[in-house]
Parts: sequence; C-alpha cells; structure tokens
Amino acid sequence: MGALPGFGWRIGYLVWFLLDWGRLVSDLTLEDIAKKAGVSRSTVSRVVNDHPNVREDVRERVKEVIQSTGYQPHAAARSLASQHSWMVGLVLPRNVSSFFTDPYFPRLTQGIAQACNQHNYTLSLFLIGTKEDEEKIYPRVSRKGLLDGVLLQSDQIGDQLADQLIRSNIPLVIIGRPFSNKNVSYIDVDNTNSAFIAVSHLIRLGYKRIGTITGVPTRTVSLDRQEGYIKALIERGRDIDESLIVEGDFTEAGGYYAMQRMLPHKPDAVFAGSDTMALGAMRAVRETGLRVPEDIAFVGFDDLPLATLPEPRLTTMRQPVYQFGIKAVEILLDVIENGITPPRRVIMETELIIRDSCGASRRR
Repeated sequence: MGALPGFGWRIGYLVWFLLDWGRLVSDLTLEDIAKKAGVSRSTVSRVVNDHPNVREDVRERVKEVIQSTGYQPHAAARSLASQHSWMVGLVLPRNVSSFFTDPYFPRLTQGIAQACNQHNYTLSLFLIGTKEDEEKIYPRVSRKGLLDGVLLQSDQIGDQLADQLIRSNIPLVIIGRPFSNKNVSYIDVDNTNSAFIAVSHLIRLGYKRIGTITGVPTRTVSLDRQEGYIKALIERGRDIDESLIVEGDFTEAGGYYAMQRMLPHKPDAVFAGSDTMALGAMRAVRETGLRVPEDIAFVGFDDLPLATLPEPRLTTMRQPVYQFGIKAVEILLDVIENGITPPRRVIMETELIIRDSCGASRRR
C-alpha cells in the first residue's frame, strides 16, 4: 500500500516538535537549577548525567538544589542528549514463585535497584522460568535502544542466552563465574576458597566424618564449593567418602531430602552449599531425634537473615549479597561508559560467621 498523502511529513514535523519542545523544557529547567546553584548549565547537566568530572562540593550543591526543587530530568531529552535509554536489564533464571521464595534473589535485586536509583537508571527485571521464556527473552533485551546494558545471572554449563548476549556486543556483566573463560565481565565471590575455609573450620573442631550438600551440578557455584570441600579434606589428610557428598538444589526441600540420603552414612558434620539447604537438612536431622550440633554440626553459605532464625543459629559463610548487587551495577555502568574490553573481573570477599550450629563453643 502507498503512504497516505502528507502523512510522513506530518509525523516528521510532530516528532521534531515533541523533541524540540522536550529540549526547550529541559533547557529552561536546567537554567533554573544552574542559577539557584550558582553554576553553569553544563555543570548541572554533568551532575544529572552522573559525569565524573565535577568537583564533589559542586556536585553536592547542585544535588541539594535539585532535591529542594523536585526537578526531574525530561526522559526523552536526556536520552537524546546522551544516546542512552537510561535503562538496564536484570535477567534471572527464575520463575516468579521461586524468585520470591528464595531469599537470596530479593536481597540481590534490592542492592541492584538501589544502585540504579543512585545513578538515575531504571531497572527492568526479566525472569526466565522455562525454555520458552529463554527463547523469547533475547530479542527483547537485545533490541537496539531499549537497554543500555544487561546484568545476567549465568553460571550454568551451556547457557545459550549468555552466549547470544556476548556475541551481540551489548554491555553485559555476568553475575557468577561463567563456566568457560569467556571474554566477558563478571562478578563473583571466591566460592572455592570460601568452602575451603568453612570445611577447615569443621576439621579444626575435631569432626571426622564431614559431609557436604552440593547445589545443582551444572552450575559453577556448585562445582567451586564442592572443589573447596574436597581441597580442605585432602590438605588435612582425610579420605574422600563419596557417600557423604550428596546433591541438593539450593532449596530447603532439596537440603531436607539430601540429608535424609546422607544420614545412613553417619556424618558428624555437614557443610551445606547454601543457608536454605542447611535449614532443610537441620530439619531432617531433628525429625530423626538427633540434635544439632551435639550429634551433627552444620555450616551453611550466604548468611541471609534466615540464618539467625533457627535454634541453634546457623554458622555460615557470609557473602555480601546486597553489596554484590550494588557492585554489579557499578561494573556495568563502567562497561557502558568505557567499552566492553578489557573484561572486568571482580571477586568479592566472604567471611566465616561462627554461631551455634557448628558446636564451636562446646568443643572449645
């Protein structure tokens, strides 16, 4: 079909008018802020766009004026001026129900959202619950002009979405160590060394039959934490008993059923690959009439708020989940502003938090 007479001209004029109107409104507002703060319009623009080349005292003065006036940058004008959409995507391999029942992901997302707010970015959340979701998500997140960058939780072997996003050259930060050493930026904790510290703690307390409940075997986090468990036993001359290595799935139910399978092999201590699995395993132990830590001691991983809820309270490896989310955003913004190469690799610290479930106070 042919175009309607004059239709293209009218649309073009309308777009020009709207954009020019947005620019004029933005100019006027920026001028007002500049006069109140006693700085130039360009300085206000740099503060609004979080540009680094602004003195800290000037930045704070402009921010105070912005806050007192309730100024909001015009979104269209801001995007046109910077060629940014000022939106980032967070892609998580979780369906809606598991996202809200696993306390790790709301905490991580809270940190990410806080950092986005601080840097004037809008966060878009994408949950992948099925294979069909995964096939649909790539065209959406890679659409030109929609997102400035993507945060993707991906530590799965053969993650096709991660491979597609890497090939697309969109600014990308992987949350969790990628399975293969790809030319991509990522953030993680040292899961191998953290597990080594946790198991070494149980060995120092004198436990002889130390088991572990691992996560899903297709994820690098599971493989790394199991590697740390094995390394700790070997370095202290312990044999590896395969019957004490039981697979879980990072859920409380997974920890519960894994512990039921391990109990006949008589462990006296267990390192669980997550706090939620540790809580499920402790429940399985109590249901048999055994006690924690008198009969079986426990160390978890994460130090989420639920770690302090049970009695006894859970000894665990603390990873800074909230700060982890904030740092992931900061890395992504660096990639957006300065290019995807060289890849950024950030490893955050963990800490052993000793509470009651490991029996440390009793053994000492």
